[in-house]
Amino acid sequence: MASANPFEQLTLDELRRRTSMKWRTHPADVLPLWVAEMDVAPAPAVVAAVGDALARGDTGYPAGTGYAEALRDFAVRRWGWHGIAVERTRLVPDVMLGAVEVLRLVTRPGGAVVVNCPVYPPFYAFVEHMDRHVVEAPLTTAGRLEPGALEAAFAIATRGGPAAYLLCNPHNPTGVAHTREELTAVAALAGRYGVRVVADEIHAPLVLPGARFTPYLDVPGGDAGFSLMSASKAFNLPGLKCAVAIAGADAADDLARMPEEVGHGPSHLGALAHTAALRDGDEWLDAVLCGLDANRRLLGDLLAAHLPAVGWVRPEATFLAWLDCTALGLDDPGADDADARGDVTASTGPAAAFLERGRVAVSAGAAFGTGGAGHVRLNFATSTAVLTRAVERMGKVAADGRTTERPYD
Repeated sequence: MASANPFEQLTLDELRRRTSMKWRTHPADVLPLWVAEMDVAPAPAVVAAVGDALARGDTGYPAGTGYAEALRDFAVRRWGWHGIAVERTRLVPDVMLGAVEVLRLVTRPGGAVVVNCPVYPPFYAFVEHMDRHVVEAPLTTAGRLEPGALEAAFAIATRGGPAAYLLCNPHNPTGVAHTREELTAVAALAGRYGVRVVADEIHAPLVLPGARFTPYLDVPGGDAGFSLMSASKAFNLPGLKCAVAIAGADAADDLARMPEEVGHGPSHLGALAHTAALRDGDEWLDAVLCGLDANRRLLGDLLAAHLPAVGWVRPEATFLAWLDCTALGLDDPGADDADARGDVTASTGPAAAFLERGRVAVSAGAAFGTGGAGHVRLNFATSTAVLTRAVERMGKVAADGRTTERPYD
């Protein structure tokens, strides 16, 4: 009988037959714990929805508000949040492209967008590609929001005109679930400086036991903000593109200005898959959360045993661990860290050493902006066997700079 843990149901050989980025970027002897794909089979509700659509030839353009309605009902069930008004939503291609379109509505070319570094690398790449510039507000050493740094960044960002704050909630890569108190302070600062908050809340369903997700739009003063949500990360659907942009009550008029053609980007099959996941995937998601909680505990044990010099703060959300490897003193055989900011595929610093000497792929910290050098981001949404073998290999690299282990098979 298959294990109830969804991360134990697929073999490494089965995973290696996948053709997505995680499993095709590196050679077959590399254990990939980098890009945010989970090593799970899809939720049965998603398989049924997509299969039924293909069987009836329902492969046209997306229509209707079914996705937004499913997200609204999911928010009520999972978070007790009644704040999603379907009339204040728009379908967008994915969370990052949706964030870009919202930022276009509330900033001008050449304007500033504040981010909390270290942060998800595309925050830099997408903002700069749309002719805005990034102002960094560093997190604390514990990976939490720092009000003083945020206020200083807001003051700088607003000198040249309208500015925005691209908030990551929960935060990637630190796995912090921002508290209601922290987000309320953010809203107060944003109101004082006239900064518009755009919250990437793609990891919202992946808050682990011991923490709680607080929607930014649910805190006092959050009504002028926006949220971007999707079932993509929680249900492992990044290849089925679709997301929802949500406006707070005081931001509805801004969202109404979003160009109609933005709605041409989402995938109809993506909308059907995400809708099914949100409506009928609770049991599957609960099993995933249990598996991630177990893997989080296992990772802590493995780090203590094989990489005791590595620092980390146990993530409260996501399936990502932010590891401080500066004490390991690993050489950097890759590119210069300064050139890696925003490049999710960069391999520099400790990440390059783990890849080249240990055949383990993790994300290079330098890509996440200021404060990321010397760190790596590790994706622990995999089987216990893969996670164990990967950390063992990383430990050997840290111990003697090489690994003599044969590729895991």
